[in-house]
Amino acid sequence: MTRQAIHTDQAPAAIGSYSQAVRAGDTVYLSGQIPLDPATMKLIDDSTEAQVRRVFDNLRAVAQAAGGDLGDIVKVTVYLTDLTHFPLVNTIMADYFSMPYPARAAVGVAALPRGATVEMDAIMVLPRTP
Repeated sequence: MTRQAIHTDQAPAAIGSYSQAVRAGDTVYLSGQIPLDPATMKLIDDSTEAQVRRVFDNLRAVAQAAGGDLGDIVKVTVYLTDLTHFPLVNTIMADYFSMPYPARAAVGVAALPRGATVEMDAIMVLPRTP
């Protein structure tokens, strides 16, 4: 099976030795996104809500660069430095996804890159074309 690296300027550039996403067959593995502004590569300083929305916007940009969209995501993992923000993530997620919602896991962590408070990664399955 061939692998294809996915890149878009509409999402933050990788800040290490990884790809924004990798496509393997019909499956795309989206790397973790934190609330970086893709234009400045700086962590947004806004509210937790704005940070969560920026992460979903970054994931959407990578998904679209791979030929899909958020509706094609089948699994999301949410990493939070403060799990009291999970209800907010849940509410915002409903603005970005519809039924059937992707599978999801939430993990409390001590720290995230660049001092972020939230990070998410995802798995997307692209529709097969006839």
